[in-house]
Amino acid sequence: MYDIENSIGFLISKGYQRAWAIMREEIDRYDLTPPQFALLAFLWQQDGMTQVELSEKGQIDRTTVGGLIDRLVKNGCVERRQHPQDRRAYKIHLTDRGRELEEPLSDCARVALDRFTADLSESDVTELRRLLLILRGERRVYEIPSC
Repeated sequence: MYDIENSIGFLISKGYQRAWAIMREEIDRYDLTPPQFALLAFLWQQDGMTQVELSEKGQIDRTTVGGLIDRLVKNGCVERRQHPQDRRAYKIHLTDRGRELEEPLSDCARVALDRFTADLSESDVTELRRLLLILRGERRVYEIPSC
């Protein structure tokens, strides 16, 4: 009989659900979801990306990214600006509010990670990150980025 509860896919899925639930608890007071937080985090690294670039960066389909951006526009975190070279495209820029949220939301992400990995050693967390990068398809990982 197949042991679904101990299968890799099931365990990854449940770990993902727990990680996002913890993150959701940490950022709830900012009226954001974890996927919205992720888009903001990408924009903190490089403001002014297009929807297509954000979709590729986050590995999220373009329709979903469009809805996430709509909600971030509505709550005043980002704005769409006409792309200077492509009249069909828009660049997504942080507003003052979006920039002001970087520090408190980054703190929330660190707290969420600490809560999620509380039972792991630092080397366990590094190894987990390495393995997840490999499973994500990044086989040639030489240096593991830290969070």
